[in-house]
Amino acid sequence: MGIEANLPSLGIVLGSAAIDSINPCAIGVLILMISVVLSGKGSVGRMVFLGSLYIFAVFITYLIAGLGLIYFLSSIPLFVTEYLSIIVGSFIILAGLIEVKDFFWYGRGFSLGIPVYFTEKIHRFAKNTTIPGVLLLGAFVSGVELPCTGAPYLAIITILSLNFNFTAFLMLVLYNIVFVAPLLFILILVAFGVKLQNVKRWKQDSRGYMRLFIGLLLIGLGWLLILIANGTVNFG
Repeated sequence: MGIEANLPSLGIVLGSAAIDSINPCAIGVLILMISVVLSGKGSVGRMVFLGSLYIFAVFITYLIAGLGLIYFLSSIPLFVTEYLSIIVGSFIILAGLIEVKDFFWYGRGFSLGIPVYFTEKIHRFAKNTTIPGVLLLGAFVSGVELPCTGAPYLAIITILSLNFNFTAFLMLVLYNIVFVAPLLFILILVAFGVKLQNVKRWKQDSRGYMRLFIGLLLIGLGWLLILIANGTVNFG
């Protein structure tokens, strides 16, 4: 059994990032923060500024976490990495099955998500609309949700760590740009007059499909990791 993978295709990275980007938590916190700013009679300009800071903090935190995990995985001996890839792949498939379950039976049984304790803290942080408070909010949300809902990112990180070079670094940066793109899109929509209530309704109505798409992605990525680990798949 040997790992021969070089780099995943750009399509795999972009597709994974696009599906991972429909992240209910990060989107929900942005909506909450926007509503706090607007209810406090804050200007649209201030809303855009604070929203941009929040998105920047999410981007930087995810990128730094990704680089740290890649450094850790790259330092592990190859024979251990082979088995670790199988373990991670199996975990990601399990996470995918849980996400698909939530499409059919949302809220029943175990679900992947941020614990209630941290959710309450996030809601308190979101009401602090100072510059340091917003930066802390973005970093905190990213740090908390990464272990809970970051399985797609973990899969891509594990693949990139097999042969990490400058091209892989650019792929990691691109992944995170795509990841925060919906947050930027929502911020721009609200800035141009789209009612926040409509965005909230869309998030609520789409949550089941978000889970389904993420779940199918995770099952595919987990299986891909296992195939890479046993040498069946080789990215040229």
